[in-house]
Amino acid sequence: MIPTPSDAAARTDIPPATTWTHKLARILVLPLVGTGVTPNHLTTLRLVTGLGACAAVALGTPAGNAWAGGLWLLSAFLDRADGELARVGDMMSPGGHAYDYASDVIVNALIFLAVGIGLRHSWLGMAAIPIGLAATASMLVCWVTGEVYQKLLGSGQKAYAGRWGFDLDDGLYLLAILIWLNLMSYILIAAAAVSGVMAVVIVVRLLRLRSKRKLEALA
Repeated sequence: MIPTPSDAAARTDIPPATTWTHKLARILVLPLVGTGVTPNHLTTLRLVTGLGACAAVALGTPAGNAWAGGLWLLSAFLDRADGELARVGDMMSPGGHAYDYASDVIVNALIFLAVGIGLRHSWLGMAAIPIGLAATASMLVCWVTGEVYQKLLGSGQKAYAGRWGFDLDDGLYLLAILIWLNLMSYILIAAAAVSGVMAVVIVVRLLRLRSKRKLEALA
């Protein structure tokens, strides 16, 4: 039997949405249940719009930045929507999760390299490119080690906890505003520094957790 939006809305076994954007996404994806639209469709659209934002901001032009901000907002929201459709439509799968995760890593890391390329004609000059590359590399470390850390915890606990209806990923929405306001030169430097510190922190936490698990196994 093909599920309907009313079937999905009536389900009581779905975990509650944890952030405001997750709650909004859950409301907006309900009409898609039973239509043949799958979470992977939304993930693909998220990946395409995210890469489009990267390509646009790398141009380093006012028009490119205008497009980049809009595409980035859409991509970031679709990142919420695909997971919510999977939950309410009972379409969760290991393959879908892996595809969603890979898309997140690619888009959220590459945006900083793209910004660095776009800022090559700013006051940062060509130094913007290696700064963007450093931020991208640090973000990759954060995402990959964060995922491993959460799997080791095995309790649904996140490596970076949020509060008040927001989580760390919600900060990515602000990139669109910063791109539109042409403030990314300062943010790029901060992103490289902060993500570098976060990468070190999560790697240390991961190593400590692994050591703890080994000691527990030997006990």
